[in-house]
Amino acid sequence: MYSGKRSESSATLSGLDSPVGAKVAIVTGASRGIGHGIAERLLEIGYCVVANSRHITAADTLEAGDRLKLIDGDIGSPYVAKLVVDSAIHNFGRLDLLVNNAGVFIPKPFAEYTVEDFRIATDTNLGGFLYVSQLAASQMRLQKSGHIISITSSIVAQPVAGLTASFINLTKGGLESVTRALAVEFARDGVRFNTVSPGVVNTPMHQVETHEFLKQLGPLNRLAEIAEVVDWVEFLETAPFLNGEVIHLDGGAHAGKR
Repeated sequence: MYSGKRSESSATLSGLDSPVGAKVAIVTGASRGIGHGIAERLLEIGYCVVANSRHITAADTLEAGDRLKLIDGDIGSPYVAKLVVDSAIHNFGRLDLLVNNAGVFIPKPFAEYTVEDFRIATDTNLGGFLYVSQLAASQMRLQKSGHIISITSSIVAQPVAGLTASFINLTKGGLESVTRALAVEFARDGVRFNTVSPGVVNTPMHQVETHEFLKQLGPLNRLAEIAEVVDWVEFLETAPFLNGEVIHLDGGAHAGKR
């Protein structure tokens, strides 16, 4: 766990600037799993971070401090999205990186999805990208620099027989398409858009007893590790000529059925 001096409540904006030369990042869905790993890595390499999830303060997996601010709330809400971006600007003076990690996975046969399932999936997977990305891209355009990375899923490119989860294709698939569109739209403003598309990742979301089955979904017969996703996020930050790219981190599953 990153530990820093606890200096404020999760929703307070203090008007401080980031340390000289430090980059500033927002990470959504940061209380656990991939988002938590990304937030910790960015702090380790010197970034200032605004971390968000619905209950990130209560999760107690990250401790707010001089370089880390915690914002509770549903990132699919325009109000929360604005609060998150405002926190980065008011606390640290700029915004260099947004990692759109928040997402929901609802595995069901297509005909069994409900109106409520649709609302949850679109609010988080689409709304959770749209509102914060609009605000972040506008700030980055003013700065003439910035980078927005989204986390999607390997089954967007290569559905798997027996794994019925078409709402992830419907919602996260759109993020891979819009990554390419926005990479073109914002290129002359110095703002990049990229996506990391993992296969099944070894997180608490997947119960241990399901691991053997899940390993069979990719040709390398194992799960991706959180650190491997985090490594790609860090690499994309250091590769300024990569833009509009979708990185498949799935052991080759996107290439087709074995």
